[in-house]
Amino acid sequence: MRIIRVEAVPLQLRLREPYTIAYETVDTVYNVGLRLVTDTEHVGLGIVAPDEGVTGETPKDAARALKDVVEPLLHGADPLRRAVHNEPLFDALPSCPSVRSAVDAALYDILGKVCGVPVTTLLGHYRTHMATSMTVYIRPGDETVAQALLYVAEGFRAIKLKGGVDVEADIERVLAVRAAIGPDIDLRFDANQGYTASEAIHFSASVTSARLSMLEQPTPADQRRVLRDVTAATTTPVMADESILSLGDAFFYARGDAMDMVNLKLVKVGGIDRAALINGVARAAGLEVMVGCMDEAALSIAGGLAFALSRRNVEFADLDGHLDLLDDPTSAAVHLKEGCLYPSDQPGFGLVDFPVG
Repeated sequence: MRIIRVEAVPLQLRLREPYTIAYETVDTVYNVGLRLVTDTEHVGLGIVAPDEGVTGETPKDAARALKDVVEPLLHGADPLRRAVHNEPLFDALPSCPSVRSAVDAALYDILGKVCGVPVTTLLGHYRTHMATSMTVYIRPGDETVAQALLYVAEGFRAIKLKGGVDVEADIERVLAVRAAIGPDIDLRFDANQGYTASEAIHFSASVTSARLSMLEQPTPADQRRVLRDVTAATTTPVMADESILSLGDAFFYARGDAMDMVNLKLVKVGGIDRAALINGVARAAGLEVMVGCMDEAALSIAGGLAFALSRRNVEFADLDGHLDLLDDPTSAAVHLKEGCLYPSDQPGFGLVDFPVG
């Protein structure tokens, strides 16, 4: 078996409604579909989900990397020899993690199709499904409460609030949501790098009664030692997200007791194999792990879900990035039921192909 063609498929996906986080407002998601066409009936599929603010990539960068780097490296290659391809790709595209993640996923997809089993089976399938949180973006307090209650009514047992723009308003929103949803729903908060250290510490102390399960990336990722100060000074578990882009980052923060939890995103670290290395560091350091996502089509979410289902120490999932996308051509890759995500039971990630052009 040989790869005979690498194809990039632009995907412009509208959101049901725009959302706001600490540093931007988004109404349209730009992903790039990846097709690894082989000389057999099998086509490997992946999704590039670039985010300039996190991964440093734009959709144009991703498409260029696929054409100029991935195509020459993989043309004529045996797709079943993933290890042979992943290391050269890492060397050639060190600053394009979402591209490397898509290639990694597409190679796993081919392997699953050749073996006739889902990728979840290839990875071990420790669990059959996993609960995901649903995100409530920055909006007025009454709207935040209403949205949280709607998600709870739909069967979700974990709610994540976004903030980081106005710490006092965030405190009010967190306390109001906890009062509305009751004590049994997992409540999380993500400041998206929006706080100073003093604001993060003040926030944590002010919402103690809300019993947040995590305070995600409260301070800027480029202020590496500040996160450690916040972790040491707060009782709310502090999660690193944008701070963890590589194995080296994970080792730095774990060694310095700079975090309590890690948010692993495949598109941020470069795929399943790289995520496994970072997960190993987290497990050795006794850190809790959540598998998260960005704005990703369902096929990309399927990779994160497969990884989460295969690792016993992954305790949390935040894999809702596809649920607000309109006309996602890969929606069959994962299934939602009562707040839990289930993988496809078909070979690979469950899709034979997706529309081209």
